[in-house]
Amino acid sequence: MSLRLNLPKYREHQGLTQEQLAQLVGVKQSTVGMWENGTNSPRAKTLEKIAEILNVTVNDLMYSTNAEPFSYNTSRVIKIPIYGYIPAGVPMEAIEDIIDYEEAPEEWTIGGKEFFGLKIKGDSMEPEYRNGDIIIFLRQSDCENNEDCAVAINGDDWTFKRVEKMSNGILIKPLNPSYESRFFTRQECIELPVEVKGVFWELRRSKRK
Repeated sequence: MSLRLNLPKYREHQGLTQEQLAQLVGVKQSTVGMWENGTNSPRAKTLEKIAEILNVTVNDLMYSTNAEPFSYNTSRVIKIPIYGYIPAGVPMEAIEDIIDYEEAPEEWTIGGKEFFGLKIKGDSMEPEYRNGDIIIFLRQSDCENNEDCAVAINGDDWTFKRVEKMSNGILIKPLNPSYESRFFTRQECIELPVEVKGVFWELRRSKRK
């Protein structure tokens, strides 16, 4: 079933422009435009925030492109595979074996989204992310500027860093000032390659930490 947001109807009913709604939600106007033309869809928590702003239900906002009924059901869950460790330090070969699974609400998959998880090893993304944290990523090959991403360098070497897009390349940045950023030109991104594999979606941290 293909799903899209029935957003323009309710946005216009509230007398809001795309820019005004974007400000209320905390995103760019272009993001709202992508939601409305079906090229992207909001995260589940953002969808709930939009519904609250527009004074409608999440089910009101959703419709199926093949006329099947849509039901927003928070009781159903999916299992997200957790793959080994992702270095939050010097890039190293990512472990491909599944070491565990994390549960998440089924509505995360609205619009065909796919997710994977990686366990952090290292301290280069502290204090926001700690050694042993599990990070859930939205699987995609691009990101917004300054998003935290799983990045593959030379194919097999994965690392978790903030990605700053620049006119002549990208800067892979740690949050811990003890570590240095790494710059890659556009040509290096193609030749090495340097590829975004996923964008941060959610942090899972043990309460015993």
